[in-house]
Amino acid sequence: MNQWDNFKKGFLKENPVFVLLLGLCPTLGVTTSALNGLAMGLATAFVLVMSNSVISLIKNLIPSKVRIPSFIVVIASFVTIVDLVMAGYAPALHAKLGLFIPLIVVNCIVLGRAEGFASKNNLLSSLIDGASMGLGFAFALTILGGIRELLGGGAFFGHKFITGDGILIFVLAPGAFIVLGYLIAIVNIINKSKAKAHCSTD
Repeated sequence: MNQWDNFKKGFLKENPVFVLLLGLCPTLGVTTSALNGLAMGLATAFVLVMSNSVISLIKNLIPSKVRIPSFIVVIASFVTIVDLVMAGYAPALHAKLGLFIPLIVVNCIVLGRAEGFASKNNLLSSLIDGASMGLGFAFALTILGGIRELLGGGAFFGHKFITGDGILIFVLAPGAFIVLGYLIAIVNIINKSKAKAHCSTD
């Protein structure tokens, strides 16, 4: 896999939310608006890029018996940085995301990429993989949050486009499941059509 394929895989082909179905707890919990989804996605992307990079550098120094605990310590360090910076410079947004920021430590996307990719690859590939999966996660959360915000409140990134009340269910938890289900179906259709087109050219 070249580095371009390594980067673009996280957006559609191996999107952590729409294809791998990872990190669904923050996906469903914070995506009441596009801004919340984008902020959560970018926070996770930062942790992914930094933890993947550090783990790829120190992987040969870590004894196999303490591999997972060591990875968690590295991840938790960067999550703490994100948590403190957001609390200091964006307190309103930090309050909205709440507990989901520190819970990035146990997000299966972050630990999964550390164990499944960064611990087996070089620095450049691990950095690009972290950026791919992190930005793919941010992309998915922003799209999901934007659709829910538009349908539920007639707004997008806080800007009101439709007067009157929206469809209440899309602001609530059932709305997250409904929108996510349709988005997963759409992405699967796109991936299957791309796979068929690739096979036909071969």
